[in-house]
Amino acid sequence: MAAQLLAGGPVAEAILNDVKRRVEALVDRGITPGLGTILVGDDEASAGYVRKKHETCAEVGIDSINVEIPQSGGQSALMAAVEGFNNNPAVDAFIIQHPVPDNFDFNAALNAMDAAKDADGLHPTNLGKLVLQERGPVPCTPAGIQAMLVHYGIEVAGKSVVILGRGPTLGRPLSLLLTTKQPGANAAVTTVHTGVGDIASYTRQADIVVAAVGSPSCVTADMIKPGAVVVSGGISWEGRRLLPDVDESVEEVAGWITPRLGGVGPTTVALLLQNTVAAAEAHAAN
Repeated sequence: MAAQLLAGGPVAEAILNDVKRRVEALVDRGITPGLGTILVGDDEASAGYVRKKHETCAEVGIDSINVEIPQSGGQSALMAAVEGFNNNPAVDAFIIQHPVPDNFDFNAALNAMDAAKDADGLHPTNLGKLVLQERGPVPCTPAGIQAMLVHYGIEVAGKSVVILGRGPTLGRPLSLLLTTKQPGANAAVTTVHTGVGDIASYTRQADIVVAAVGSPSCVTADMIKPGAVVVSGGISWEGRRLLPDVDESVEEVAGWITPRLGGVGPTTVALLLQNTVAAAEAHAAN
C-alpha cells in the first residue's frame, strides 16, 4: 500500500494565514514588516528560491528588498550588503541565500549580521538560543519539517529519528531541534553522514527518517522500516528537474512520505516569513 503524503502546502497555508493576520495587526499600527534577501552569484536554483520568497511576501503584505551580488563582486560587496541591511530600519529581518560561490565566505557574512535581524535562524547567537531552548528564530527548513510532523499528527516524542546529513542549514540544527524538550520534539535522534559505515543499519531501525544530503535517490526502499515516516529535505537538480534524496520506491514501504514536489519547500518559505514578522513585532515593541 502506498504511503500517505506529507504535503507541505496545507501546512504552509496555515502558517501563512497566521503570518498575514499578524502583518495586518502591525500595519494597523503604521508598521509594515520588511524582509531583505542577498543573492550572491548566478545560480538559477537560488534565484528561483529568492523569487518565491518575494512572491510570498507580497501575498501576506510584507515588503521585500533584494540585493544581487555578481560572483565577480567579491567578499567586500557581500559584507557591504550585510551592513546595509543591518542599518536599514525598513528591513526587520534578512537572509543571505545559501549556498554562496566558493570565493565568498558565508560564515564571515553571517557573523557580521545583526542577530536580531536573522530571518534564517542561522546566526551563532540564535543557534545558541536553540541549544539553550531560549526564544529566538529557528532555522527555517528544520522548523518547517517539525511543523509538518505536528500538522499531520505524527508522534515525535520518544521516537527513533535518523537524520542523514550534518549540514549547518538542515541536518545539524534539525538534530538539535528534535531533541529539545517541547511538543513536536523530545525524540531520540541519530545523525549519520558520509563518515558512517552501513547507514542502512541505522535507517532500518528508525521510526522517522529525514534525508538532508542533496544526493538523488540516496534513500531506497530497502533502507526503510515498513510504516516509517520519511522526509526528503535535501534536493539537487538535473537541469530544471528537482531530484529528491528519497527514491520513489520508498512510497511502497513507508507509512508517510513527502512528495517529490510540494514537500518541505513551502514550509521553509512560510517559516522564513514567520521569523520575519516575529522580528518586526520585536522591533515594534522596543
